[in-house]
Amino acid sequence: MGHPPQTGKALRFGFLLLPHASMADFAAASEVLAHANLLAEKRLYETLLLSLDGSQVQLSNGVKLAVDLPLSYAPKLDYLLILADEIGNEFALEELSKGISACNTDKLTLGGLGCGSYWLARAGLLAGQRATIHWREISRLTEEFPDVIVTSNLYESEGRYLSCAGGAATFDFMLDLVGKQQGHEFIAQLSELFSMERIRPGNERQRIPLATRIGGSQPKLTEAVSLMEANIEEPLSTDDIAYYVGVSRRQLERLFKQYLGTVPSKYYLELRLSRARQLLQQTSKSIVQIGLACGFSSGPHFSSTYRNHFNITPREERAQRTQTSALQRQPV
Repeated sequence: MGHPPQTGKALRFGFLLLPHASMADFAAASEVLAHANLLAEKRLYETLLLSLDGSQVQLSNGVKLAVDLPLSYAPKLDYLLILADEIGNEFALEELSKGISACNTDKLTLGGLGCGSYWLARAGLLAGQRATIHWREISRLTEEFPDVIVTSNLYESEGRYLSCAGGAATFDFMLDLVGKQQGHEFIAQLSELFSMERIRPGNERQRIPLATRIGGSQPKLTEAVSLMEANIEEPLSTDDIAYYVGVSRRQLERLFKQYLGTVPSKYYLELRLSRARQLLQQTSKSIVQIGLACGFSSGPHFSSTYRNHFNITPREERAQRTQTSALQRQPV
């Protein structure tokens, strides 16, 4: 369930635009489907723009967009994706629930982009389901719906209920969706049309700003982490960071231990290793170049530290990426 097989008939996607939905999310999702049709030279996908009452919708950038139909009048859909950029606006929740019920069949896949999963939860559809949402609303979704398995992943794309954090992750989510239907070779070509070197997997975590994770009451800690992020290639010592932030080393260590559960040096090392992994997966730089770019004095030092942290060597990491790329290009 969740990924209807291609039978020669175009799959129909309904995009339900809630007030102030993200133009970026809508553009990314619809462009992936449109380019899939162009690449296949046939209509693989049809799209319908929907609103709750059939009237135009004002999107997050102020643009007013006309839709095709009200939700309750939608013809049979294969996918219904709810696009929402915020959850503060109240609207006719009963109308949303009735509209979903009107087009809901056991073959319909439901999804939420950005904050769309919140409204699926409000409609009582996500109990016991995995769901993600934009990082700024993770806490609220978790608190209001304890029966939903809330993750901080980029997207959840298995089963009948899908969700995506929105933004750049919308491209990854939609390409993953199309790839499961059209195969590796097709999606490799499609991702190249968008100049994407790789499709991020759904279980990759959203990058949640530190200030959001710990609150805004610890500016010294936030400043220290910002210094680390800005000095990956030439790491600063813990004493230097404490000096620049204006606290003692002991105070800095106490802040890291209390709010991040680690010491500054270990947190800094994990930042550098995460950056190295990103470069290994997304660039063709040599392993030595990547090690130096991430503050390691030599290739062997980088390799041993990387292996101790990720249980895999940089060379093996690069080989896995090469194998995955080759697999994506194999005919289905």
